Amino acid sequence: MSATNTRYTNPTSCKHLVDYKQKHGLNSYNHLQKCLETTPCGRTSVNRDQKEIPRCSFCSGYEGRLYMCLICPSISCYSSPDSNHAYLHSQSESGHEIAIDMKRAELYCCVCCDQVYDPDFDKIVMLKHLKELPKNGNGNKKRRRLYPNAKSESESKSSKRLLLNRDQRSKSCFPLGLRGLNNLGSTCFMNSVLQALLHAPPMRKYFLSDRQKRDSCRTSSESHRLCLNCVIDDVYSALFSGNRIPYSPAQFLYSWWQQLEYLACYEQQDAHEFFISMLDRIHEKAGEATEPNKDNGDCQCIAHKLFSGLLRSDVICTTCGFISTTHDPCIDISLDLDSSASSSSTLSSCLGRFTRPEKLGSDHKPYCQNCQQPRDSLKQMSIQRLPLVLSLHIKRFEHFPSRKMSRKIDRYLQFPFSLDMSPYLSSSIVRKRFGNRMFSESDTSACRQFEVFAVVTHSGMLESGHYVTYLRLQDRWFKCDDAWITEVDENVVRASQCYLMYYVQKMLYHEASDENG
Repeated sequence: MSATNTRYTNPTSCKHLVDYKQKHGLNSYNHLQKCLETTPCGRTSVNRDQKEIPRCSFCSGYEGRLYMCLICPSISCYSSPDSNHAYLHSQSESGHEIAIDMKRAELYCCVCCDQVYDPDFDKIVMLKHLKELPKNGNGNKKRRRLYPNAKSESESKSSKRLLLNRDQRSKSCFPLGLRGLNNLGSTCFMNSVLQALLHAPPMRKYFLSDRQKRDSCRTSSESHRLCLNCVIDDVYSALFSGNRIPYSPAQFLYSWWQQLEYLACYEQQDAHEFFISMLDRIHEKAGEATEPNKDNGDCQCIAHKLFSGLLRSDVICTTCGFISTTHDPCIDISLDLDSSASSSSTLSSCLGRFTRPEKLGSDHKPYCQNCQQPRDSLKQMSIQRLPLVLSLHIKRFEHFPSRKMSRKIDRYLQFPFSLDMSPYLSSSIVRKRFGNRMFSESDTSACRQFEVFAVVTHSGMLESGHYVTYLRLQDRWFKCDDAWITEVDENVVRASQCYLMYYVQKMLYHEASDENG
């Protein structure tokens, strides 16, 4: 981990926002603070008049997104590209391009038709958060707030100085590194995965040990793209600085946008797809990625060192018993929920479904090398090698292309905090297949015991859901809901709708607990 990198800056604002700030400064931001409302769970919205329901000045509608102009009192709506009254307002009034999303308190450019990020506006919103925090910490002990009491701006600054002191950090009731992440515009999917990955014990140890060689890192002279790994190093520096004020990962978001330009928007994304894309970008940017291990050909980048495992697929001919075996690397395992269960499933049943034999359809008969012709066959998956960090993806979203529809599966999943992966290893599967006889089947997974350290959950509907991460640090559970951090009871975690689950080898989990204890 290194000090703040001065080579990198915040994402470039759109030209309309730059023009607005040059002409009006921050005066409208400060006046707008009076209209901001913060809920107990940390959601910020704009409520200009509590007695009236906000309506669009063009159509008098109150559905869809409502945007309040920062120049005039006009409110306009956006329900579809064909019904964009926010854009019409910007065209009818010169210089009225910037507005604020009244539901999410986020800046919006009516001309670019997209959310825009401004760190100055971000500070105004967070100051409102701090001012509305409870004045004492004697509430429910199981839901303690991370942030210091905020009665005035001067006291807030004093609290920041105290939190930067090393002696004060050691006395904090929350583990060092636990810090909220501001929502930059429908980025809860990013914040939830970041919280999980940043607190993965071996990944945390890698970056905090200055293993990221920044001096040898070079940005592309053609694209001027930021190095995602160096940006992650900056995020670690910010989280472990001791500062408890919520952090805005704008630089990380900007870097990710540079890597995947087609995702450069403020729309909600799938947390699992973001996780996969993030590991892919780390792999591409890592200098070690071009130096494979000569013994097994495995990639030596930090992403694959920690998350990469090996799956085994056996196709068994039901006629002669011939087995065709292939191996495929994986960085996570996607599990189907048990459809036979009425209201809940268990993780063990999901893993059992993943590794049980499956009869291949009659229209897909694989070619048997022994019979020399297509035959009815069984296919069975198993795990040949376990990773250091085991990532499990619970399939909660079903898509039906023929009916052009999708739905979310709200079934709950019972899962253990300590997980034994022995029954799902290839060695165990093969022994069971042949009556538990002794075989010389190689087992490359020395450690089979895992401990959960992060759970990413999804609540709400498919189109308008919200992601939250639960972190297990020093055998205590913390709920990371964007900028807000609270300590919760383990029963709250067990009752959540798990979407992504992260386990780490038991030995590494206890080592991390001892180091941070």
